[in-house]
Amino acid sequence: MSANIPIEYRTAESVSPGHPDKICDRISDAILDAHLHEDKDARVAVDVAGGHGIVFVTGEVTSRAKAVDVPAIVRRIAGDVKLIENIAAQSPEIAAGVDTGGAGDQGIMIGYATRETPELLPLEVILARSLNQYLYERWPYDGKTQVTVREREMTSIVASFQHAPHDELEEAVKQWARTQTWVSACFVKHRNGNPTLHINPAGDWKIGGFDADAGLTGRKLAVDNYGPRTPVGGGAFSGKDPSKVDRSAAYAARQIAVDYLRQRPNAQEVFVRLAYAIGVAEPLEATVILDGIPEQVVGYDTTPNGIIRWLDLRRPIYEKTAAYGHFGHGFTWEEPRTSV
Repeated sequence: MSANIPIEYRTAESVSPGHPDKICDRISDAILDAHLHEDKDARVAVDVAGGHGIVFVTGEVTSRAKAVDVPAIVRRIAGDVKLIENIAAQSPEIAAGVDTGGAGDQGIMIGYATRETPELLPLEVILARSLNQYLYERWPYDGKTQVTVREREMTSIVASFQHAPHDELEEAVKQWARTQTWVSACFVKHRNGNPTLHINPAGDWKIGGFDADAGLTGRKLAVDNYGPRTPVGGGAFSGKDPSKVDRSAAYAARQIAVDYLRQRPNAQEVFVRLAYAIGVAEPLEATVILDGIPEQVVGYDTTPNGIIRWLDLRRPIYEKTAAYGHFGHGFTWEEPRTSV
């Protein structure tokens, strides 16, 4: 590499399932799952705002499900809080476009895949997520991690976890780096002074979750997608049934990106763009970009109903997607495929 070309730093964060925004995502998707468990054709768009002892659940639901206990779902995930519930039926004007097979809204969805990691995700994303999961097993509370890498070497690590004393948290971070071989290759302590550790940098803390901050469904878009170096096209995922292309087409775009990367052995990085108009079934754009060279996506039914069929999305599978991102966990939209 030329000495005149600066070496890029790349940073990503991860938040624990106990983070206020993730609590809201989890409630939204748990409500969606409860409806799909009884009615696979349920139309659900549920948003949650919560904080300081109160949870507000709002949105639109058209469903034949009879046994959805929203208060019980909220208590299971958020604890003993006051619930304000305001659910209406889906607008008949929106439903008319979806009933004919059209998209439930306009939007541009981005898919991505890279050979950097076995998960086909950016290295900084996988490192931040792995550390967060490791620490959450010990401290299952509110928490955040952040990792900066430069030439596949970690240059800084940030870890802030509720109820985690500084020295114990620092030792846990080092243990994570020592005990996982693939992480150790990126944790080159003392070479160039790397990495610097920022452990509870604002001080140890015991007040977290809804007691410390408010949360909102869909506020962690970069965490849910591919990290900050990849564009975010559409809206949030959580709380939306698969007729909403914000969710289903984003999953389809990931599947297409993964497939193209596996089928083109020389490709290193793949972007996919799918764009839709409300009430229109066929996408306005279906582009795959392999190492900077664009092509048209071929061989996929990218209509909303087509995506739902080939990814089998009308199932109660969504609460688990709300915890640590929607990609890189072996979900059905990342499995190897020979045909669609």
